[in-house]
Amino acid sequence: MNIGTGRTHDSSESTSDGGTGSSRLTRTARQALALLRIAFGLTFLWAFLDKLVGLGYSTESGDSWLHGGSPTAGFLTFGSKGPFKGFYNSIAGDAWVDVLFMVALLALGIALTLGIGVRLAGVGGAVLYVLMWTVALPPETNPVIDEHVLGAISLAVLALTPAGDTWGLGKAWSRIPLVEKYPILR
Repeated sequence: MNIGTGRTHDSSESTSDGGTGSSRLTRTARQALALLRIAFGLTFLWAFLDKLVGLGYSTESGDSWLHGGSPTAGFLTFGSKGPFKGFYNSIAGDAWVDVLFMVALLALGIALTLGIGVRLAGVGGAVLYVLMWTVALPPETNPVIDEHVLGAISLAVLALTPAGDTWGLGKAWSRIPLVEKYPILR
């Protein structure tokens, strides 16, 4: 069954959309996916900016990365519990962890907000959410599922759909020769 149409589709039929399925999604479904993509993108960008300069929400100015603070130390030191606590405590605040985390937040935020590289961003974001989920196992409000699992599932859905094509640069991005050659970059 196709998302947003209620119709079944023979997978042997060819599509005019390069295999993304966008021609089978309703306009409302495409807009909902775009809204979800942009919301996730802005969430990642906000987290990046807050940790970079300390906007006073999750990170105070004096604790920002620009003021010598670590964007990972607090969560990995004080938020970790469960079977991976020792591992996360051991890498909390390491420079390589901070750099990878901040680059991931920025890259995911830009890609998802603009609708470019949504497949890679969806996969990468899902991996990041799963890693954050493993920091505090088991979740406090549910023995298995929390907002990190829901985020990972949502980003996987974005990676599997043409979410960057509506209200984004996905269509133009997909016409770049390198992206045409390597569709994972779509």
